[in-house]
Amino acid sequence: MTNLSVNINKIATLRNARGENVPNVEQVAIDCESFGANGITVHPRPDERHIRHDDVFALRPLVKTEFNIEGYPSPEFLDLVLKVKPEQVTLVPDAPDAITSSAGWNVKENMEFLTDIVDRLRDAGIRSSIFVDTDIENIKNAAATGADRVELYTKPYADLYPTNPEKAVAPFVEASRAAHKAGLGVNAGHDLSLANLKFFHERVPFLNEVSIGHALISDALYLGLKETIRQYKECLA
Repeated sequence: MTNLSVNINKIATLRNARGENVPNVEQVAIDCESFGANGITVHPRPDERHIRHDDVFALRPLVKTEFNIEGYPSPEFLDLVLKVKPEQVTLVPDAPDAITSSAGWNVKENMEFLTDIVDRLRDAGIRSSIFVDTDIENIKNAAATGADRVELYTKPYADLYPTNPEKAVAPFVEASRAAHKAGLGVNAGHDLSLANLKFFHERVPFLNEVSIGHALISDALYLGLKETIRQYKECLA
């Protein structure tokens, strides 16, 4: 079974635009779980332009499935996650002003740094996942840090899928096999949608979890949140 973790950053973006508490981020997280989501993902950024640190603390006791916090492992971010202790922390190499994640780690160049972070997370009882591209050696290096999982950056798949789905998915099939062989769990995320998720799920083995935010929340504007989550779960059936 592949779990669906719903990234609720865009809910916070909409709330922050008005400066009040509509939509209510906490209630949306509760609703996502009640509608069938297997987890909730947030990505707090230094400027708090969507999810805020106080949101993270407020969500911790409410999330009953899996709480996944992703972000660049700055001292401030690590202080946050070590206090909150989610089930999973996904380490991404984003610059502070990045609009969205746009590449995976070069693990070899950051081996000592990432190994230290992974050790600290393990000592706190938190599962670690490293955001990577499909390069096989890079994935092997991720395993060498002691991480529990990798998250495959799927924008290249989403970009190529409309014109050549088989070519688009092929590197991810091999990357997932390599990760599994190296003892890593496999997550995936970025630009996965109702248009391309089913095919990806059917082709990529050993897929533990997908984390989806922008497309899912956009679909919910038309379909409603409950029906949207149902359709995404159907793609993973």
